[in-house]
Amino acid sequence: MTSPSPHARRVVLLAYPDCQVLDVCGPWQVFASANTLADQPLYELSLVARSPGTLVTNGGLAMMADLDWQGLEALGAPDTLLIAGGSGVFQQCRQRHHIDGLRELAPDIRRLGAICSGAFLLAEAGLLDDRQATTHWRHCDALARTYPRLRVIPDALYVEDKGRYTSAGVTAGIDLALSMVEDDHGAALAGRVARELVMFLHRPGGQAQFSEALLGQQRATGPLRELLDQLHADPAADHDLESMAARMSVTPRHLSRLFRRHLDTTPGAYLTRLRLEGARMHLLDARPAPSLERLAAQWRLGRAEQLRRLFHRQYGVSPSVYRQRFGPATTPAKEVPCP
Repeated sequence: MTSPSPHARRVVLLAYPDCQVLDVCGPWQVFASANTLADQPLYELSLVARSPGTLVTNGGLAMMADLDWQGLEALGAPDTLLIAGGSGVFQQCRQRHHIDGLRELAPDIRRLGAICSGAFLLAEAGLLDDRQATTHWRHCDALARTYPRLRVIPDALYVEDKGRYTSAGVTAGIDLALSMVEDDHGAALAGRVARELVMFLHRPGGQAQFSEALLGQQRATGPLRELLDQLHADPAADHDLESMAARMSVTPRHLSRLFRRHLDTTPGAYLTRLRLEGARMHLLDARPAPSLERLAAQWRLGRAEQLRRLFHRQYGVSPSVYRQRFGPATTPAKEVPCP
């Protein structure tokens, strides 16, 4: 537990046997790095479990819990409580101690949330009823079926609804914690934390970019997989439907059917997405910032206005706003030792 401060917000992470280790240490490190970079204890961190002491995560790494529910209640409700996900959560949903503890403290907690499949524990306690929520893409359907009173947003990295916070799988817990630091202390500090952890302050896109697209690539085999590898290797090359089909020795119509069957998209849409990703990375790295006209031409995305529309549709912001948020820092971040 970090040293208490009368001005620090108390943040508690709930862990249990077979929880996901990164669901705990990812958000924890975000708040700890905020303390370090601010040169003051903005957050007082502690780990709560059924009983104080050692627990083993699903990766085999042991963690030391500071508090049990009785100790937590004695201290009073924290500002923020986040529940880790992991394979052990479904066993925890059958345990009364976590359910009762959450229900008792929930009315007094400003931010009550869950990382990944930790949403099942919140839902089991009835604390997500009539709210929007998300979880790891693999569990979204099960969450919606099991708890019909909540509305699952399957492509969100994280969701906030009336003081309840849920996030997608694993690393999305870091995104959620960064958003909390930004809400508490502003974008400047949150941005410094993100750069320190080599993260986006606001990661582009939803979790579908990590689920369906990757699953589609995994399902693609043989000549189609070889074609995808070529597109990924050089998306700005002069690929068109006819030349892609010729490389696979199929007709353009049959190639389109293969893309629909394996990737649930068209060859053109898939290629546009790859080119947008290339343009996005170029926008982040280039010094000085390239003109949109030049960027569109380099990545074969039409003219500047077309690139602007495509970029906003894919990432939710304009190219200029994106570079302002995530591009090279105008001043170097303070150099600090690794936490």
